[in-house]
Amino acid sequence: MAEPSRVRDALRASMTAWATLSVRGDQARVTLTPDLAVLSAQLDAIDPGWSLTWACDHVTPPIVRARLGVLGATREGLATGHTLADAKLAALADLARSYGVQPSSEAVWVEYDPEDGANTAELEAETPAPQAPASRPLPKEPPRDPQMDKARRHIEDLLEQLKVAGRGGDAARILMRGYGETLDESRAIYKELQTLLKG
Repeated sequence: MAEPSRVRDALRASMTAWATLSVRGDQARVTLTPDLAVLSAQLDAIDPGWSLTWACDHVTPPIVRARLGVLGATREGLATGHTLADAKLAALADLARSYGVQPSSEAVWVEYDPEDGANTAELEAETPAPQAPASRPLPKEPPRDPQMDKARRHIEDLLEQLKVAGRGGDAARILMRGYGETLDESRAIYKELQTLLKG
């Protein structure tokens, strides 16, 4: 079996999570995405040195870029979501499309509760997608914080060292929650990655 086919099969097998793309009142638009825990286990078996990195291109609404490096090839996905975590999963789903893996259904609208989130419990892959309301244009990007940019560069430098050391997959699990929304959060993530590199 060709190597890209193994990656495609791993992505297809991991398509078990749901990301909330947008919320309108008590309704949420959700899409099927890879589950990172399932995907990690699949990719570990294919390439122990695989890596997954995230970059937040926009904060509100969250727009995230996912970059997967496996078997010497790198592919990217870009998506937006209701929260940063949702945008990450949606970006992973977009990345999966570059391998020919499509969700088994279009995005669907479900009930939404602010405390419990989107109700995806009864979704089936063949659920038809209702018409979505017209989307609004994205707001202008807020000015970038130079200290946060510097923190991000330090994290990315450390991430490169972790990839070389064969710990890219472990680093990706740490970065699933992002690079941090504050300087203190970014520093904590950097320290966690440093510990991983030393360990």
